[in-house]
Amino acid sequence: MKTLALAIALALAAPAAIAQAPATPTAAAAPATPAWVEKSNADAQVLVAAQAQFQPEGFSFFGIPGYDDKVADLRPGNGERFRAAVADAKATLEQKLQVERDPNVRQDLQIMIHAADESIEGSALGERLLLPWTDAPQLVFSGLQGLLSDQTPPERRARALDRLKAYVGMTPDTTPITELARQRYEERAGDKALLRPTRLEVEQALGNVDTYVDGIRKLFAKYDIAGADAALDAMATQFKAYQSWARAEVLPEARADAKLPPELYAFQLKQYGIDIDPQLLIDRAQVEFMETRAAMAQLAPLVAKAKGLKGIDDGDYIAVIRALKQAQIPNDRLEARYRTVIDAIDPIIRKQRIVDVPKRPMVMRLGSPAESAAQPAPHFLPAPLVGNTGQQGQFVLPVSVPNPDGSSLQYDDFNFESAAWTLSAHEGRPGHELQFTAMVERGISLARTLFAFNSVNVEGWALYAEAEMVPYEPLDGQMIALQLRLLRGARAVLDPMLNLGLIDRESARRVLEDEVGVSPAMAKQELDRYMFNAPGQAGSYFYGYSRILQLRMDTELALGAKFDRLAFNNFLLDQGLLPPDLLAKAVEEEFIPTRK
Repeated sequence: MKTLALAIALALAAPAAIAQAPATPTAAAAPATPAWVEKSNADAQVLVAAQAQFQPEGFSFFGIPGYDDKVADLRPGNGERFRAAVADAKATLEQKLQVERDPNVRQDLQIMIHAADESIEGSALGERLLLPWTDAPQLVFSGLQGLLSDQTPPERRARALDRLKAYVGMTPDTTPITELARQRYEERAGDKALLRPTRLEVEQALGNVDTYVDGIRKLFAKYDIAGADAALDAMATQFKAYQSWARAEVLPEARADAKLPPELYAFQLKQYGIDIDPQLLIDRAQVEFMETRAAMAQLAPLVAKAKGLKGIDDGDYIAVIRALKQAQIPNDRLEARYRTVIDAIDPIIRKQRIVDVPKRPMVMRLGSPAESAAQPAPHFLPAPLVGNTGQQGQFVLPVSVPNPDGSSLQYDDFNFESAAWTLSAHEGRPGHELQFTAMVERGISLARTLFAFNSVNVEGWALYAEAEMVPYEPLDGQMIALQLRLLRGARAVLDPMLNLGLIDRESARRVLEDEVGVSPAMAKQELDRYMFNAPGQAGSYFYGYSRILQLRMDTELALGAKFDRLAFNNFLLDQGLLPPDLLAKAVEEEFIPTRK
């Protein structure tokens, strides 16, 4: 079980690679931080200190000082020590809550206490049910790429060598991370009741080793980190040894069935912010899937006519999508073509008064092979939340999905012009990029960013942002927007069904390729996500989107003619990453009375 900070970093982070570099960061005049936020952030240091000693990479990634040279704690008894440290922090936060009178600070304390409870619960559950397998090469790559980035100040990048030396055991009181990961696996491998990792994830991890070695070497070369050769060579040797050990000892015992124990899957859903029964999630998403599919069938003839597509039967939306995909954009021209769409989006957002947008341009680039191995889906790389001096987040677009044998499957889902509208709206503006930029610029407290983090809020907002843009897009862009909404409905059906043993991988693949119309590369990425990369997370898009729509409808009914979309959307961003119930409470108790 990952701590929340590391989970965010691993889910969203990727190293700088190719294409346009972001503008040079400059110190911006930030608005004065409210006194209650300063008080809350001081309280948050209690929980930061407790968790960061075990998973420092995630906290370092978000700019919290003091952890750039530290690495994950995989020493003996790490789970028990983690739970004890977090329990102590929780007790301190509870004492602060007893005497705190400011309602905003009190809410933040409650958020952090809840986060501590979930961290303890997740650690204990994982220790009781799971054999602790770690993809150590991916852990090292993710830890280093968080520092070796255009978004990280040069003085912090230099600490990447210290972190690398700690990973390979070349600093005092350190042991190679691969050796520690192996020890934690072997000390409990005799307990046959513990759930083994899936064969698919182990095979993919083994196939990614050379890609990570090459990717890390390129990062150190790109940022000219001197004196790293010996540590890099040691890392490569240790990775190879870990790969050989895992192939001989872990792979033969890996399980073919990806089904999770019900209590473990229930916790996964809860941690991502899905607070309903998985069967109810399936039922609701099935309705969404069928309604979206019908809308696509209605739109298909209009798109075919507008684009001059011949020989397509009325209502055959899959044929329309495949025809649109024929106009593939070469990789060396992909960023420039996306840039034309990105530059067109901001004026639309302003003219239609959807939400306030930053004045600086958004940054988008292609992904490297190594970061595509670590995160094969399009994603947003946020800027530091703490100590930000003008660094911007980046929309990162991978172009392939790695196979366990070292080959790659090539996407055709994002490198055609019709797809650029929705993907830019989701990963960029008014989606992830705008949401995370708003948190930095508006001074949202650490409790409401780092410790309130939940995929239902983050992905729900991004899907809602897609929907806000659809009416202003060309017909072919609207078709792909509906296709991706169909995919989110499919995710909320297939993820729980796979993890509850209600469908097999091949049947799920057929739905994705034949009914949604994604490529084999995208289908593999999706299925790997549901089955081992992030079980439970995929349903958060549909569920978060539906909760925001419900909240907006309630607000429109309450305010009538006084409802203001711009004010409503800005208010949602002002709340940080609150889970659905707390977000609804804020709208009901603050936004609606104020607007009335």
